Amino acid sequence: MEYKDYYATLGVPKTASDDDIKKAYRKLVRKYHPDVSKEANADAKTKELNEAYGVLGDPEKRAAYDELGKAPRGGGGQGFRPPPDWGAGFESFSGDDSDFFKDLFAHVGGRRRHTVHARGEDSHATIRITLHDSYHGATRAITLRVPEHDGQGRVITRERTLNVTIPKGVTAGQQLRLAGQGQPGSGGGGAGDVYLEIEFAPDARYRIEGRDVHETVPVAPWEAMLGAAIEVPTPSGRVTVTVPPGSQTGRKLRLKGRGIPAAGSAPAGDLYLVLEVALPPADTAGARALYEQMARELRFDPRARLGTKPWKGNI
Repeated sequence: MEYKDYYATLGVPKTASDDDIKKAYRKLVRKYHPDVSKEANADAKTKELNEAYGVLGDPEKRAAYDELGKAPRGGGGQGFRPPPDWGAGFESFSGDDSDFFKDLFAHVGGRRRHTVHARGEDSHATIRITLHDSYHGATRAITLRVPEHDGQGRVITRERTLNVTIPKGVTAGQQLRLAGQGQPGSGGGGAGDVYLEIEFAPDARYRIEGRDVHETVPVAPWEAMLGAAIEVPTPSGRVTVTVPPGSQTGRKLRLKGRGIPAAGSAPAGDLYLVLEVALPPADTAGARALYEQMARELRFDPRARLGTKPWKGNI
């Protein structure tokens, strides 16, 4: 029977790595894609490329094919006979396998065979969640674009929706594994997995460092200077905290264990309330009069340490 050199079809050496084979296939299949190629033999060439990659792109099929390469050839290097015991280790590949392998198994039929299983490829994507999702857990629907071959062997994409459970305590960069939700296997092999990397949606109120959370909390000048008990909404619920007298913008109040909840062996993080002194607007005559009174009586110079002269204003 005639020997098909799949390595020559893809233009790679027999020592090529899996990545080199994949790159060569993608480059050529784009070149000869029937929708864009002006080559007269684009359809036939695309079929040859898909057939070659269908074998060389599968580790087990490639191993079986490489065994065939050791067989003696004749008739100008094309005719050959498979090794005597080759068929004992493999079974006819199902589905859209190459005509070459189908003809080959017709020649070696009747021998003991074992099914060749190939696990499907894993898929990777990013899922964006809120800090609230991490604190309480959630369910999200995500849509993945999945590549597959149509009836003509062309690579197309279809959308697939999955419902994902977000466990309590996940952190940015963590991966969620959805077993068996990846690319389908071949020859009865199992499907691959889907790995979703966690990413937090931006939130102006919070800054996240690992499992610790920093929350900006505005306080009035009198609360900062005189001290006060204030209520603060946090990702885990409302809490009442004490602002120490004489607090300035940037002061941190630590709430131990109020950060991202514990998960597995990872302990809960801490919540840091970062105080920010907020000034009331001077948008009324009464408010302006109060500010003028403060300026006269307090004689406060915030730039005294800089060696500058006090501001006199219009008072």
